[in-house]
Amino acid sequence: MYDMAIIWDWIAFSVRWLHVITAMAWIGASFYFIALDLMLKPNKALPEGAYGEEWEVHGGGFYHTVKYLVAPAEMPEHLTWHKWQSYMTWISGAALLMIVYWVGGELFLIDPSKADLALWQGILISGGSLTIGWLAYDQLCKSKLGESPTVLMLILFAILVVMSWGYNQIFTGRAALLHLGAFTATIMTGNVFFQIMPNQRIVVADLKAGRTPDAKYGKIAKLRSTHNNYLTLPVVFLMLSNHYPLAFGTEYAWLIASLIFLTGVTIRHYFNTMHRNGKGPNWTWLATAVLMIAIAYLSTFSATESYEEAEARVMTPYEEKFASSEKFEDAYYAVVGNCSMCHAREPSWEGMHWAPKGVILETEADVARHAEQIYLQAGRTHAMPPPNAIEMDNEARAMIVAWIKDVRQNDG
Repeated sequence: MYDMAIIWDWIAFSVRWLHVITAMAWIGASFYFIALDLMLKPNKALPEGAYGEEWEVHGGGFYHTVKYLVAPAEMPEHLTWHKWQSYMTWISGAALLMIVYWVGGELFLIDPSKADLALWQGILISGGSLTIGWLAYDQLCKSKLGESPTVLMLILFAILVVMSWGYNQIFTGRAALLHLGAFTATIMTGNVFFQIMPNQRIVVADLKAGRTPDAKYGKIAKLRSTHNNYLTLPVVFLMLSNHYPLAFGTEYAWLIASLIFLTGVTIRHYFNTMHRNGKGPNWTWLATAVLMIAIAYLSTFSATESYEEAEARVMTPYEEKFASSEKFEDAYYAVVGNCSMCHAREPSWEGMHWAPKGVILETEADVARHAEQIYLQAGRTHAMPPPNAIEMDNEARAMIVAWIKDVRQNDG
């Protein structure tokens, strides 16, 4: 009953579920501690070495938080570290990247209309760019630029713009935005694993031993934490973008991705200021609205190749594998007859201006390229077409299943 396509899709779903859960835990903890740190207020009655305090109510209990810059005389034996949320978010995200964009790279990673790349080359660029990106960023932070946080942030933004443009030149629009998010998330988790946690351990060890910690460790952790704070919201946008063709299916997808980092700055600046002073600068909402309007405008410039260009393009080996099946012709007409009114470069369905999820099913290459997804969505399940759109008969669905089975038999 369960073939590999179904099993693999459930694996992808499970890993995505884990990724979302751990990301919520990481972002929640990060935002909470940033807000807590900014809301701490000094008090003359505080114990020696205490910097500020705050009290909160949650779950029927009262919490009195006191921040010490020097360890108090007595501390609980157990120290809670907030690190695994970050680590598991990156690990699950890396696994999902491999499952969707490496194993499924012929569909989701490589765009033959942009660059003539073999799948292994795309995977090498994918993984290599994340590694090199972290190393370059880390060296910038360790240089003298680390003493000028604003200048460093501007340089980081310029790097992100260049990476956004570069990814968009070789990958599908969906993969380009996702990789920019992974590029940024790798920097964020790298900050936690390689800088924030090691430096915090040094400080904790010094405090427990009664030594005065070197201020440089706190300064380093503060710089990296601030970067993470401002990068969080854009990363969430980029991770969600693969569900919205308006974000990735435009020739200006790289610019949309770049502008979204500015909205992260404006939004976080408002909340960080509000937590510190009790009131945030209202101009940030206007700035954010202007940026989002610009993004919405840029999304209307389609990057889809024309029908004529798609027809003239030589099929990739992956597409040819599915198109060469004896069962392909029947399946092709079943798909075109039931799906192409919506999944077209210019949809004919009333009120629809873009193909759902950016999936286009018009030419033989289009259908062959999306073979596995068609099999799952319209062959094995009745998810597509939607029942309120068109009723696809069982004979047409059977043709799709027979097509994929034939390809697998010939491939095996």
